[in-house]
Amino acid sequence: MTKILLIEDDLEITDLLTQYLGRYDMEVIGYAHPHAALNSLSIESYDLVLLDLTLPDMDGLEVCERLREYCDLPIIISSARSDLNDKVIGLELGADDYLPKPYEPRELVARIQSLLRRTQGRILHTTEDTFRVDEHGIFKSGEPLPLTRAEFELLSLLIKHSGHIISRDFIANNVQSIGWESSERSIDVLIRRIRQKIERDPKHPVLIRSVRGMGYQFIP
Repeated sequence: MTKILLIEDDLEITDLLTQYLGRYDMEVIGYAHPHAALNSLSIESYDLVLLDLTLPDMDGLEVCERLREYCDLPIIISSARSDLNDKVIGLELGADDYLPKPYEPRELVARIQSLLRRTQGRILHTTEDTFRVDEHGIFKSGEPLPLTRAEFELLSLLIKHSGHIISRDFIANNVQSIGWESSERSIDVLIRRIRQKIERDPKHPVLIRSVRGMGYQFIP
């Protein structure tokens, strides 16, 4: 299921999109306040952000800028503001698409699906190798990696958030095959097994870095 972070202070729109997008196997996690939405990024892993511009406490363009500092999630700005500068600045700040309000919900679905098709075949170039993630698996320099389901989910999460430190709590919350009942030791064992499969020297890893007291970081 596609998980969408909706940053929108109109609760009626949030309810409408939650119900409508749910028909297309999309789960909407809505926040009216941008600070709460940004904080949720340390807890939840999303596939796409749908962002309004007129928000309490912080302008949507600033939210877009902060999102880009934290992650490379696809961002669709949806706003009733008609100023062309907003659209230009939003795209310059890293938004992937701009959909003016009002719009037909079916058009939003089409734009989401189109954007996800362009981003799901994620390719990441590192100093060591090239990694590609798609629905069939993870490929290292063109060769499929022999991963268990839990290893696939964890490595996909690390690659998706490459360059950022992700905590063990974040991993437990977003890797279905691990779950909250798993211990930190279980996550460490999975990391060690993944390193055996992707690192040139697993005893001296350069791709997956341990950050003491914080978690793990995939180095692009």
